[in-house]
Amino acid sequence: MKSQRGAALVDLTLVTLVLVPVVLGIVQVALVLHVRTTLAAAASEGARLAATAGSGPADGIARARAQVAASLSERYARDVTAQRVLVDGAPGVEVTIHAVVPALGLGGPGVELTVTGRAVSEVPPP
Repeated sequence: MKSQRGAALVDLTLVTLVLVPVVLGIVQVALVLHVRTTLAAAASEGARLAATAGSGPADGIARARAQVAASLSERYARDVTAQRVLVDGAPGVEVTIHAVVPALGLGGPGVELTVTGRAVSEVPPP
C-alpha cells in the first residue's frame, strides 16, 4: 500500500480553492442586497417626508440623502431626485435614488441600482 502522508494537505487545498470563492460571492451578494434595501428605505422615508403638509420634494431629497449618508456612505447619496406624481390616482411624491455599488470588492465593475419610494401627499385640514 502506498503512504497516505500529505494527502490531507492536498485535500484541504483543493476544498479551499473551491470554497473560498463561493463564500466570498455569497458575502458580496449579501452586501449588494443590504445596500439596495437601505437605499429603498431611505427613498421611502424621503417620499413620506416630502408628502407631508408643509414639506416639498426638496425636503424629501435632503432626508433621503441624510439617511443614506448616515447608514452607508455619502457616495451613494449623490444622485437623488424627487418629483410630484400620481400614486394610484392620488397626488403624491416619488423619490428616486440611483447608485453604483462595486460588485467585486472595492474595485472592479459596479452594479447600478435604481430604487424608488412613493407616498401619497397629505391634504391639510380646512
